[in-house]
Amino acid sequence: MNLVERITVVPDVCNGKPTIRGMRITVRTVLEYLAAGETAENILDAYPNLELADIQASLAYAALLADVRIDSLPLPMAA
Repeated sequence: MNLVERITVVPDVCNGKPTIRGMRITVRTVLEYLAAGETAENILDAYPNLELADIQASLAYAALLADVRIDSLPLPMAA
């Protein structure tokens, strides 16, 4: 999947946070809905401008970030 077509970072949109296709819908918003147990269908109903591929791209983006070592994240570190 070509994330560049789906996930964009525009400094003037949502304070430069990753968004879906430059819209004011952040990747975080999509991921939080999924984490809360919402279905893709419910998310698409709530955000008619979204496409299923946008939700899939959000998950792929999160998977990429999960594989990056970032020591400054505010997460508890295992001993």
